[in-house]
Amino acid sequence: MKIQDIKAIQLLLSTPKKIAIIPHRGPDGDAMGSTLGLYHFLLKNHHHPTVISPNEFPDFLDWMPGADQVVIYEKDKENASKILEEAELIFTLDFNALHRVGEMEQVLSRLQAPFIMIDHHEKPHDYATYTYSDTSFGSTCEMLYNFIVFLDKKQDIDITIGTCIYTGILTDSGSFRFPKTTGKTHRIIADLIDLGVKNTVIPTLLFDNSSFGRLQLLGRALQNMKVLSEHKTAYTTLTQDELNSFDYTKGDTEGIVNYGLSIKGIIFSAIFIENNEENIIKISFRSQGDFDVNQFARDHFSGGGHINAAGGKSEISMDETIQKFEDLVKNLNI
Repeated sequence: MKIQDIKAIQLLLSTPKKIAIIPHRGPDGDAMGSTLGLYHFLLKNHHHPTVISPNEFPDFLDWMPGADQVVIYEKDKENASKILEEAELIFTLDFNALHRVGEMEQVLSRLQAPFIMIDHHEKPHDYATYTYSDTSFGSTCEMLYNFIVFLDKKQDIDITIGTCIYTGILTDSGSFRFPKTTGKTHRIIADLIDLGVKNTVIPTLLFDNSSFGRLQLLGRALQNMKVLSEHKTAYTTLTQDELNSFDYTKGDTEGIVNYGLSIKGIIFSAIFIENNEENIIKISFRSQGDFDVNQFARDHFSGGGHINAAGGKSEISMDETIQKFEDLVKNLNI
């Protein structure tokens, strides 16, 4: 991050302010970890922060410290809009284009307060007054740790802030398996564990706390899986009827896409999930090695993300979407 930007932000934060902190729509562990970690840091420094999420976050994240204080824009638009309009400073974390917040963009685009972006995705838009953008990081939470260090406030990172940061690094690194997990990542994790962050408990809270319906939904997704061995690709589908039949709640499909990569010889995995409310097929892509699912998602499914993890959408039917996907895969050099 530029030294002059750090000094300007230090000046901004030198007096108490009303601050809004915003993750992307459909927030994951990194989005919630970074926003809540920043929330506790700002509280500790005598500010008045509020995390405003565009929509609900998954149930498996509701144990996180401060999660019960998050304002959900879709459920409380009037109050959320008032908080945003009164904010003297706005942080956007884990996204770099305002359309990623959905309907909330209408409010954000008219605000006059300075914006600070902290994000690790490609091709950032230029809406922010101060931008900390670096695609070499595997998570925004790792960048938040650095951001606090840049402000000469490392001593403020306590077990609460550390728990939030640990959660985001753990989830966005694929439990430390993705290529952008570096020695520095592990040194940060070691620092957090030394602070008392419960590294043996958090994975259980995140990954081993399923409902029976969620396990049944996973079983159906595995039954639906198709393997295109000659193209080193696996994919699965879930229709709206299937989601409904297993009492789907937000977050129940998290991680299912990774199962395709557990098959020997598979490099590329995808899941296609029907969403009748939004009238789209929501898509997640994962890959191993050098195959760039970020570019694939951008080129073909109005999406994006990282080289090994990305998302997208389709506005045609499930059958048409799958046919399009299979046709594309047959022409890939994986």
